[in-house]
Amino acid sequence: MSEREAELRGRARKALRGAAHALKPVVHVGEGGLSHGVLRAVDVALADHELIKVRLHDPDDKKGLARHIAESAHAHLCGLVGHTVILYRPHPENPRADLAQLARSS
Repeated sequence: MSEREAELRGRARKALRGAAHALKPVVHVGEGGLSHGVLRAVDVALADHELIKVRLHDPDDKKGLARHIAESAHAHLCGLVGHTVILYRPHPENPRADLAQLARSS
C-alpha cells in the first residue's frame, strides 16, 4: 500500500466520522453484552444505512469490543467516541457514500 492510499483511507475515515456526527445510535449493546441478536441488528442496520453508530453499555474493553463488532459485521471501524462505535460498510450493489469525494472535502 502506498503512502497516498494510507492517507486517503485516513481522510475517508475522518470524513465518515464527521458524517456520523449528526447520527443517533441505532443499535445498543446493553448490560447483557454482545449477543447473536445484537450482531444481527448491526448487520441489518449496516445493510440499511451503510454508516451507523452503536452504543456500548459500560464495556470492560471498549476498543476490543468495537473491533469484534466491526469484524463480525465485516465493517470498517471508523471511530470510537466515548462508548459509541462508528461503523461503515458500503452497500454491495449501490454504495451511497463516495469515499474519494468525502476524503477530498475534509
